[in-house]
Amino acid sequence: MSYSPDRKSGSPIKSQVLKRPRPLSLPDQALKYVITKMQLQSHHHYSSLSPSTASPSPHSEPDLSSGFNSLTLDPPGPDSTSLLSDELLLSVFAKLPISQYLPNSLVCKRWLYLHGRLVQSVKVFDWGFLDSGRVFARFPNLTEFDIVHACIRSPRNSGILVTRKALTVHVDSLFSPNGFIEESDVLKNSVVDDGLRLIASSYPNLRRIAVIGASENGLLRIAEDCQTLQELELHCCGDLALKGISACRNLQIVKLIACVDGFYKAVISDIGLTILAQGCRRLVKLELCGCEGSYDGIKAIGQCCQMLEELTLNDHRMDGGWLASLPFCGNLKTLTLQSCKDIDSSPGPDEHLGFCPTIEGLHLRRCQVRDKHGVRALFLVCEAVRDIVLQDCWGLVDEVFAFASICRRVKLISLQGCSLLTTGGLESVLLCWKELQRLRVVSCNNITDSETTPALATLFSVLKELTWRPNTRSLLSSSLAGTGMGLKGGRFFKSLKP
Repeated sequence: MSYSPDRKSGSPIKSQVLKRPRPLSLPDQALKYVITKMQLQSHHHYSSLSPSTASPSPHSEPDLSSGFNSLTLDPPGPDSTSLLSDELLLSVFAKLPISQYLPNSLVCKRWLYLHGRLVQSVKVFDWGFLDSGRVFARFPNLTEFDIVHACIRSPRNSGILVTRKALTVHVDSLFSPNGFIEESDVLKNSVVDDGLRLIASSYPNLRRIAVIGASENGLLRIAEDCQTLQELELHCCGDLALKGISACRNLQIVKLIACVDGFYKAVISDIGLTILAQGCRRLVKLELCGCEGSYDGIKAIGQCCQMLEELTLNDHRMDGGWLASLPFCGNLKTLTLQSCKDIDSSPGPDEHLGFCPTIEGLHLRRCQVRDKHGVRALFLVCEAVRDIVLQDCWGLVDEVFAFASICRRVKLISLQGCSLLTTGGLESVLLCWKELQRLRVVSCNNITDSETTPALATLFSVLKELTWRPNTRSLLSSSLAGTGMGLKGGRFFKSLKP
């Protein structure tokens, strides 16, 4: 034990350090206010007692626990909805807008349970929510199920979103030469099939499902257990996988996405299209994205699916000559081509093309129309069309647009983003259409008001509907007329100088 001569034994000297009082912050002030209120309530409680028991020691600190004990919370009010049955509450909640479903589900556990019974459409982003069975307990009455995003492993906390066609995924900052999604990022076919079995056993009244990477076994289970399935969206599938959906006898809407550049690659050829056509004979709407095929595949669809009314080809990889198969679609009303690099590389002679007698609408969006032979063949096949929509088509010059005059029954023409088309090229075609009733021209910069002829102005006066915004610059200048904006800086600021 150490000994210091300056310090007496048994009487240590304590150094007194004066601390500066800390000013009360806002939380301290609130706490002081609460303690004061408890002290006042405690004093009121003591005053109601006898003096001997109520008077505390003047030097003793107040007992805060007694203050807390004296505070009483208001009792909860009676729950009036507890007297109503679940069926009656469900009928009430069903009258509310869908935007109110989520706030109502946060009221209590019972309302949360009832909210789950009202929801009919769910898009799952976490595969564990499906694999654990929680989704079936939470939403027992689903009719639409989307598990595309749940089948793709992606960083959910990433702020980078990549969208390609109908697919949007989160990606990180690392670039892979194989694309944004590698093969290991998509769940295995066996895992996806197990999830489809759970869905089929839990939702026999399913009407729509979207899935990626499923095989024949998983789709066959859906087809057997979900007899009312009407709409199917299938990503990254091959020809053999379509054997499963051939058992879906009531399918009416099918969307097949085989290949998406930068995401995944699969092959759907004439074999898969023939399997689809022979199994799903009640198709009304069919969309093919990134699919291969030829004359034989489209012909099989037209012969077997006689109720088909809408056909959409998105970024198609069809062989030359497929346009000649469209007349086999005897009930086709709308043909849509999107993001196609070419229309038909080898359409063949005109006498072999034929035409679709029932077609009403022809839509071309973001397509390459530089191939004159393919565009001419397309208008020959769609000779009876009444509505033509051309949006952001590259290579639409006057000579290519002149082929539209083949269609003599056009009542509506919509042009948007066709910057190579001139006023003269537009006029030469419009004057050929004697039944034209509606015209829409937007963002076609080579079409100007100054080049409008009297014949074209007369046509405008008899139209039922006219949307004329061809040149954005002329529209901006007309809207800014008289405001002083849009002038050069020197001339504009001279008027501001004193």
